[in-house]
This record gives sequence, C-alpha cells and structure tokens, in this order.
Amino acid sequence: MIAIQHTDHLVQFAILGEFTLADFKEFEELVLYKIRFTGPVDLLVDVREMLRVTIDVAWQEVRFSRAHTHDFNRIAVLTSSQWVTWSAWLSQLFVQADVRVFEEEAPARAWLAETAPAK
Repeated sequence: MIAIQHTDHLVQFAILGEFTLADFKEFEELVLYKIRFTGPVDLLVDVREMLRVTIDVAWQEVRFSRAHTHDFNRIAVLTSSQWVTWSAWLSQLFVQADVRVFEEEAPARAWLAETAPAK
C-alpha cells in the first residue's frame, strides 16, 4: 500500500507493507503530472514500514528512473535498513538528483526545504 501527499514541488510517499506494481503506477502517474506542470520535483520517500517489494516494481523503478534522469532535484529516503540505503545510493546511477538517506523525518524535511522554490 502507498500513501501519497504533494505540494508544489514536493511529492511525499510512504510505502506500508508490500510495494506493488499498482502502487508504483499510482506514484508514477502523480509524479509525471507534477513534472509536466511544475518541472523537476523533490521526493520524500518513506520506506520505514515497507515489508517487501515485488520484482516487477524493482524493474519498473529502474525503467522509470532511466527515462526521467533530469526530472528530480533532491530525493530524501527515510529508512533504517542498510539494504535500502545501498539501493538508494545505487539509484544515483540513473538520476541526476541529489539522493540522501535519513533515519528521521525532521532532518529529511529540513534538507529538502533548503532549496525549496520561493512562493
């Protein structure tokens, strides 16, 4: 299951339990809409409650990242999992975004706010 919130240039999503292809498609649709109308976005990805990810999601994520190399500014990943941390660093091969991993939400939000566009 996925929970998504968004503002002008920030898309936040939390994965709860299993991350399925339907969840990824929901995320992808929103992000593509935001990119189309506001330009590159920041992401706040909370995977602290994720139990597993299906292989089709992993493959779709790689394809999506490769197709949208320049569409993200900063990506903050919330996790305490070493595996997810390694995966986040690996994702930098596919996107030209600044990717950082955080264990706590407040520092992640502060980092994302550092370059938030003026309103």
